[in-house]
Amino acid sequence: MTKAGRYIYNLNVALEAVLQNRFRSMLTALGIIFGVAAVIAMLAIGSGARHEILEQMKLVGVNNIIVRPLYVEDNEDILEGRFSPGLTLEDASSLQSVLPTVKKVSPETTMSLYAMRSGVRQPVRLSGVTPDFFNVFQLELWQGKMFTEEQLVSGEPVAIIGSNVRSVFFGNEDPIGQQIKCGNVWLTVVGIAEDRAVMDESIEELGISEFNNVIYVPVRTLLLRYKDRSFVSASEIQQARARSRRRSQDDQNDVPLNYNQLDRIVIQVDDSEHLASTAEIVKRMLKRRHNNVEDFEVIIPELLLQQEQRTKDIFNIVLGAIAGISLLVGGIGIMNIMLASVIERTREIGVRLAVGAKKEDVVLQFLSESTFISITGGVVGIFLGLFISRAIMQIAGILTIVTLQSVIISFGVAAMVGIIFGFMPARKAAQKDPVESLRHE
Repeated sequence: MTKAGRYIYNLNVALEAVLQNRFRSMLTALGIIFGVAAVIAMLAIGSGARHEILEQMKLVGVNNIIVRPLYVEDNEDILEGRFSPGLTLEDASSLQSVLPTVKKVSPETTMSLYAMRSGVRQPVRLSGVTPDFFNVFQLELWQGKMFTEEQLVSGEPVAIIGSNVRSVFFGNEDPIGQQIKCGNVWLTVVGIAEDRAVMDESIEELGISEFNNVIYVPVRTLLLRYKDRSFVSASEIQQARARSRRRSQDDQNDVPLNYNQLDRIVIQVDDSEHLASTAEIVKRMLKRRHNNVEDFEVIIPELLLQQEQRTKDIFNIVLGAIAGISLLVGGIGIMNIMLASVIERTREIGVRLAVGAKKEDVVLQFLSESTFISITGGVVGIFLGLFISRAIMQIAGILTIVTLQSVIISFGVAAMVGIIFGFMPARKAAQKDPVESLRHE
């Protein structure tokens, strides 16, 4: 018999032995099955987390710093003569002109109101922005054109609409050049923003908001034609003071007067290495401009996302270690069963050695049995892992992505477990004395 023939014969003998003890083989493979399934599920969760972080990075923009107002709940600063004007367009202009590490500055102010057209009335968010907003957040125009310099300076009633606004109010019509009534002002549509879905509600903390249900206008248009919160009337000041006086433990939900002209300023830095230092300078500069009243917060979304990624990586490493322990336990189970099988089949081993089988034939037979069991467990574990990953996404709402690489790694590890943990029982079987083995009862 040729060498290849001997290999094929030994593999057939091993396969027959596995099939004759199906129930025991299945129980032996359980550790591998659950271990492989756990590895695939954990890698899928890790891949999903990385995908979410990358998508959030795209939405946040590159090297951004976000400045948002903090509303002062009492008038202590006013009484001390330290009244702050809040976030203003002048703050944004000053940051753009003074800081050399700043590439773009995007001021933004928003309002919630109703839009109407052709009998359709829906709530929308009106956002006053500059063209830098679209550059900072990498939001392209699907159709139309950007605001012109003349429209920005004079505050003309023009708008760029989100994809949902287009679908609701215009349907199959071409919106470019058409008008839509937003609040009490008729706006002329000059552009349509690309569809940009925001799935995770938690990224609102990173300065990201819904893009599709927004009507964008020049920031001066919103301030001139709608409301400029920096102009506070005497009656509003009196109302704010009255609220401050009657505020008590039973009335903690009073919303303080919003005197900020802008709702946020997004600053794009030229290099990620300058993020922390620029943020510190921005904080000092704005505090000085606000009469030492710290009525704002400075957020670096990229650093927050990096910290979130590190936390998720640690979590995935821990879960991966647990899944690896499952594979280790499965391998130990295979070795235990194979050692018991060697003892049970001592006479069979003696017969094979007595009729001319070589020691490497016995090694190959038992090694093939353990490998068959682990490979079968690996295949079943792959399908179980795919099912678990799908179930996690459907039930828990956690994004899971199963990659070909994770399947190959899991299957390869399962095969290696069968080979490594099956070698010692196979070697022990091959070292048995034929005469003593034939006498074994």
